Amino acid sequence: MSEEWDGPVEDSGEPYSASNRVVEFDGRIWSVVSEDVDFAGMTARRDVIVHPGAVAVIALDERERVLLIRQYRHPVGRLLFEPPAGLMDTLDETGWQTAQRELAEEAGYRAGDWHVLLDMYLSPGGMSEAIRIFLARDLEPLANGRIHTGEAEEAHLPRAWVPLDEARDLVLAGRIGSPTAVSGVLAAWAARDRGWDALRPADVPWEARERLLRTGRVRVPRPHGR
Repeated sequence: MSEEWDGPVEDSGEPYSASNRVVEFDGRIWSVVSEDVDFAGMTARRDVIVHPGAVAVIALDERERVLLIRQYRHPVGRLLFEPPAGLMDTLDETGWQTAQRELAEEAGYRAGDWHVLLDMYLSPGGMSEAIRIFLARDLEPLANGRIHTGEAEEAHLPRAWVPLDEARDLVLAGRIGSPTAVSGVLAAWAARDRGWDALRPADVPWEARERLLRTGRVRVPRPHGR
C-alpha cells in the first residue's frame, strides 16, 4: 500500500470502530476511557482523556499589544503567561460567548471587534480537547474591573501588555510555553502580516467541536461539589 497521499491536505474522516469501552476515571472536568480500536483488522488498546473543550482570546489594544495574564499551572509547576482562556463548561454557550465571558472574568475587558484566529486540537494523540482561539480588538475596560468568579489559580491574575513583535520573539526564544500563547501569538503575528484579511467571522461554525459532540467525544464538567 502506497504511503504517498494524493488527496486534499485537510483533516477528515470518521471515527474508527471501537469496542470494550471502560471508564477508568470519571472526574469533575474530564474522564479517562480505555477502548479497543480497530485499525483495519489490527486491534489496539487506547486511553483517551475526554475533555470539554476550551477557548482562548488573543486581545490586542490600539498599539497592537497582546494581553497576557500570569497564572499558576500545577501540572507543570510553573507560573505561565497565557491569553485569557477557559473551558467550554456548558452546552448553553457558543465558543464566542464563552470567549466574551472569559475576557471579562479573567482580564476585565470587553471587545468591539471579534474574529476567529485559529482552531486546533491541543493533544490529539491522547485527548479530545478542541480549542478555538479568538482575536479580540477595539478593547474597552469594564467599569468595575474584571468579574471575579474564579478561585485558587484564578483568584489573582496579573496582566501584562506585550507588543506583538516582542511576544513573537518571546515565543520563539522558548520563554513563553503555554500552547494558547504560542499558537495564538504566532497566528496573530502571521495574520497581521497578511493585513488581517484571512480572519474568519467570530460566529463561523466550529466544525471540529461539532464533530466531537456528534461522536460523543465532549465531556461537560460537573458543577462544583459533585
